[in-house]
Amino acid sequence: MSHAAREWVWEHSTAKNAARMILLAIADRCVDSRCVAYASVPALMKRCNAGRTAVRAALDTLLAGDELDELLNRRGPRGETFYHLPAAAQFLAEQAAEGDRKPAPGGSDSDPADASDGGPDTDPGGQIPTPGGTGYRPGGGPDSDPQNRREPKVNGKSSSTAPAAEWQVDDDALAWAEQHGHLDRLGEDGLDAADGKWRAYRAAAAPRTAAGWAADWRAWIARERTPATGRPNLYALPGGAPAPAAGMTRAEQHTAALLAALADDPTGTE
Repeated sequence: MSHAAREWVWEHSTAKNAARMILLAIADRCVDSRCVAYASVPALMKRCNAGRTAVRAALDTLLAGDELDELLNRRGPRGETFYHLPAAAQFLAEQAAEGDRKPAPGGSDSDPADASDGGPDTDPGGQIPTPGGTGYRPGGGPDSDPQNRREPKVNGKSSSTAPAAEWQVDDDALAWAEQHGHLDRLGEDGLDAADGKWRAYRAAAAPRTAAGWAADWRAWIARERTPATGRPNLYALPGGAPAPAAGMTRAEQHTAALLAALADDPTGTE
């Protein structure tokens, strides 16, 4: 049924640019004609190959219109937000009702369709969505299962190992960063920059489980310094040249940084 929701977006939606791509990604997760699906910002970032700021701006634009609603009283298995495409659901419901009114092949116009034939009357997807999403839960499998077979799992199974590049910052990681004040301290741009440095540093590391990468990422973010203009580089040699990392142990790098700081001391106390 995600095909029908996607076709409605392609043919009838007025959304443009990034908002249209985000709406398509959400529509692709719909499992029936009620056009309800859950999605997280990190999942939409990965699916649309877009940044967090762009995804959130697109969602704000869509929610301000009449093609996407947020179901505030529903959450996915990992805290994902539930969305409803009301215009798409109404269009599909009207199509189903119009199909009900058409006479069965070979019958008279006044003959009602036999419910035992498996027509639209028996199709649960033709029901009008319940306000607030009550009484509906998408089908299928454990919490970590995707909503359809084409959708990749964000961080894979907890028992499998993968390189750091495949681990994604999920809602749990973002909630941790916000709860411990790291998101306010670093800001979204600073958090993205810290995530990029972590991925570059761990690019050659051995594969780990999703839980292992999550713990390592949190430790990195907790140590990340707050961005500030004009902050001195403690790992710089006199003259501002970066310390050569090759061939130096961590202790030697720290010693070089300390000597650089002493050499730049304007008090002359060294």
